[in-house]
Amino acid sequence: MFRILCSLLLPEKGSARVDGFDSVKDMRKVRCRVGYMPGKFSLYQDLTIEENLKFFATLFGTTLEAGYDSIRAIYSQIERFKNRKAGALSGGMKQKLALSCALIHSPSVLILDEPTTGVDPVSRKEFWEMLLTLKEQGITIIASTPYLDEVRCCERVAFLDQGKLRGVGAPDAILEEFKDIFNPPSIEHEGHSGAANENVIEVKHLVKAFGAFHAVDDISFSVKRGEIFGFLGANGAGKTTAMHMLTGLNQPTSGTVTVVGYDIRTQHEQIKKHIGYMSQKFSLYEDLTVGENIRLFASIYGMKEGEIRKKTDELLQRLKFTEHKDTLVKSLPLGWKQKLAFSVSIFHEPGVVFLDEPTGGVDPATRRQFWELIYDAAERGITVFVTTHYMDEAEYCDRISIMVDGKISALGTPDELKERFHQPDMNHVFTYLARYATRSSD
Repeated sequence: MFRILCSLLLPEKGSARVDGFDSVKDMRKVRCRVGYMPGKFSLYQDLTIEENLKFFATLFGTTLEAGYDSIRAIYSQIERFKNRKAGALSGGMKQKLALSCALIHSPSVLILDEPTTGVDPVSRKEFWEMLLTLKEQGITIIASTPYLDEVRCCERVAFLDQGKLRGVGAPDAILEEFKDIFNPPSIEHEGHSGAANENVIEVKHLVKAFGAFHAVDDISFSVKRGEIFGFLGANGAGKTTAMHMLTGLNQPTSGTVTVVGYDIRTQHEQIKKHIGYMSQKFSLYEDLTVGENIRLFASIYGMKEGEIRKKTDELLQRLKFTEHKDTLVKSLPLGWKQKLAFSVSIFHEPGVVFLDEPTGGVDPATRRQFWELIYDAAERGITVFVTTHYMDEAEYCDRISIMVDGKISALGTPDELKERFHQPDMNHVFTYLARYATRSSD
């Protein structure tokens, strides 16, 4: 829908008008009046902040200097890093740069496709405060989002389902009318009670330094077998760097870590064989079928052909994917892809699975289904180590750690943390701790 409005895709029937202009007949005029921030791609990672802005300005026949006033309020927050490449920016900074690029030609309509997916709650709040400022300047804003708190920030909401418009109205009215999708019942989970269980992950005084900067600054914790452990932190807090060390992808500056009994310094290749990993950016091969993806990853983990065939049939039946075994992954809905990616990551029954924001951009009902798979894995004894920016998902974890400025500022069960910091929910706990950060998410 957004691509049609931006004149990037032609409709087969009907018409779309933006700011009074037809998206087909007046394509050039529409493009001059629309600022578009797509969900998957909006920046050139190998260009600096300033080079990205100058490039987008050139596309619209203007200059950074001419368009500076239209982006001043947002760009001024990252301008001191103008010579840093976009690929080296945190999620929050990329978000501000992408928005600046979309606004450089002073558009009258701003179209944002899930602009805050993968961004921490504090940065999301700041982003929507910026949108309110743009609205006051007379810019019309259309945004898609999987976050219910952002839905409530809108003045009107349209709900699309399977290509059809099912409702338009006030946010609360739409959320209530379609509550089966947006407000599914909570998941029943007794929680991890095995206090005597062995530790699958043990971290002691872990440090990762880049020169004088300590991305991970002396953290210690342990995770038990079958536990669901939430690893939270704002963009730039150091959690991704820590996860890369735990999975054997990076070496620490100092400290000791064992994962499923193996030392990350000397046995990182053994660790890779005994863990599962679902990356935020990549987890499946889009041009392979469902069955081919399963077979490939199972082979990588050293499983035998007969076992692969047997478990593949069992998995496809459990996911109700049997008739889609020969379907290319790129043609699957996002929610299906993520459930398949998770199932593939634990196909070899690892001791622990690392999930890096596994449900980003997915609707609440599909996220609930995903967490049912997580609970099932935990009940089978698989430890789940998960990062997420959805604070309702943090409530699903057995224990949670929250990183601030490279250190663990809080560790405990969701109920313990809410009581300790006198907050009503995990969203408030996270915001309370994150506001004390001294280093920016750069």
